[in-house]
Amino acid sequence: MKKILAINSGSSSFKFKLFTFPDEKVISEGMADRVGLNGSTFTIKVKGEKHQEKVDIPDSETAVTILLENLKKYDLIDDPKEIIGIGHRIVAGGEEFKDSTLIDEKSLQKIYDLKQYAPLHNTAEADVINAFMKVLPGVPEVAVFDTSFHQTLDPVHYLYSLPYKYYEKYGARKYGAHGTSVRYVSQKAAEIMKRDLKDLKLIVCHLGSGASVTAVKDGKSFDTSMGFSPMAGITMSSRSGDVDPSLLAFVMKKENLDADQMLKVLNNESGLLGISGISPDMRDLRGDMTKLEGEKKKRADLARNIFINRIIRYVGAYTLEMRGLDGIAFTAGVGEHVREHVMDSLELLGLKPDSAANKENATIITKPDSTIVGMVIPTNEELMIERDVVRVAGLK
Repeated sequence: MKKILAINSGSSSFKFKLFTFPDEKVISEGMADRVGLNGSTFTIKVKGEKHQEKVDIPDSETAVTILLENLKKYDLIDDPKEIIGIGHRIVAGGEEFKDSTLIDEKSLQKIYDLKQYAPLHNTAEADVINAFMKVLPGVPEVAVFDTSFHQTLDPVHYLYSLPYKYYEKYGARKYGAHGTSVRYVSQKAAEIMKRDLKDLKLIVCHLGSGASVTAVKDGKSFDTSMGFSPMAGITMSSRSGDVDPSLLAFVMKKENLDADQMLKVLNNESGLLGISGISPDMRDLRGDMTKLEGEKKKRADLARNIFINRIIRYVGAYTLEMRGLDGIAFTAGVGEHVREHVMDSLELLGLKPDSAANKENATIITKPDSTIVGMVIPTNEELMIERDVVRVAGLK
């Protein structure tokens, strides 16, 4: 039986799903964690049962070898030749990659060269691609870029009001992120609404640890909250979202921080964590799930309210920019209380929330007579990766 691997790499890990072809059935998933670090593990899920082992994984090639050994061990493949394609999620494609692409030595080097736009991710992702090239030579590999979906943005939306020469010389512009997720969710939203995606004005709220809001118009990315990097836009778990640059210069002088130290604060010490002083996890900040009191409760409430407020700002702006809204879709891990507040802000435009459906995480969370359809749609980036492998590699 033919199989396709979808790989979602992080800075020191990669997750995988193994699909059968052509029926798109997931027969295994798992991850290699802490690659190149102490305490590395390999986890694989087979027939609903998870198997984990502590094993030294010094580099990506070892991780790939361990993956293939486990696929054989659990009878998921008889021969590596059953794997007819491999897809990789790549964070940054810059302006170089406007669509998913078949990987060769030239395109692989370009992914390495684009590390300046995603230093923690692109190099690690390219290393995994390189490892598969060595272990499974001849198997077509496809790079699926988080940024490519947003290449349809107009210059009005992607350019910053900086000297134009910085764009010409360095590619200083908005690239966005979560494009693979937004592409899947918007297509699914159109199916749910029984409408042609090209006829819809949608907003997709990807609200996980990293969070973004994207406007989708005519089936394309129209505008998105993340910017040159995934740090910009709305408040996130530990990322700041939008901040006045002059404030950063002010804090850097006061705290005697260099640029890298300031970026660490913005990426790892800000957002929900920075405001609350408690946790980057929304579940830890909810009064109905914790026993926070006094100043801790006040700060937790403030963090949640800022998070919700920033989402509403972008939703409102995009609704006006698109001159209307047909549907809003929520995906990733943040729960019903956030959706409730965002939908409340759209009531004046005719959105009618269904509180019971929202609490039950139903697919449609608005009433039948609502002029704007609210939806909860679990994302499936790996499925989009698998489908791009089939499309780009021309698999039959």
